[in-house]
Amino acid sequence: MIRLNTSAPEFKASAYQKGLKDHYRTVSSDEFSGKWLVLFFYPRDFTFVCPTEIEGFQKHYDEYKAADCEILAVSTDTIESHRAWFERDLKDVEFPILEDPTHRITKAYEALDEDNGEAQRGTFIIDPEGQIRYYVFSDGNVGRSVTETLRVVKALQTGGLCPIDWQPGEKQLTKS
Repeated sequence: MIRLNTSAPEFKASAYQKGLKDHYRTVSSDEFSGKWLVLFFYPRDFTFVCPTEIEGFQKHYDEYKAADCEILAVSTDTIESHRAWFERDLKDVEFPILEDPTHRITKAYEALDEDNGEAQRGTFIIDPEGQIRYYVFSDGNVGRSVTETLRVVKALQTGGLCPIDWQPGEKQLTKS
């Protein structure tokens, strides 16, 4: 069962990634040790809401990297499907897109919709020690907020008490 402040499930999968020879590589959870990671699941390639989120993460990718945070996307589609979609419609996306046609990763993160074999729209923030620090799921018809996810990463990185809508540079709460 997925719980906050517990070890994130390990994974190893093939990924599509722009700029690499053949655009494919193997991605393992081990390579993110010591870094913050946003791992997000999306339902399917060639859909309507998903590309808006993926493009949103790409638009803010430099801000995530500046916060020492990597981004990974996962769907239950194959790497060939990813390549066809990304080379046609999402040419600017630089972060890896993992395939999960066996549903191993999606099941491990409890993000699989068993009725249709698609990933649910889930977002996980994993800290440098591999602990799940935040996760949220939303309805498949509603896109997530990329800027809110980045705000939460930065808030978690402070190690402090961050009130509602806290932004970097603002005061944190103190225990009295």
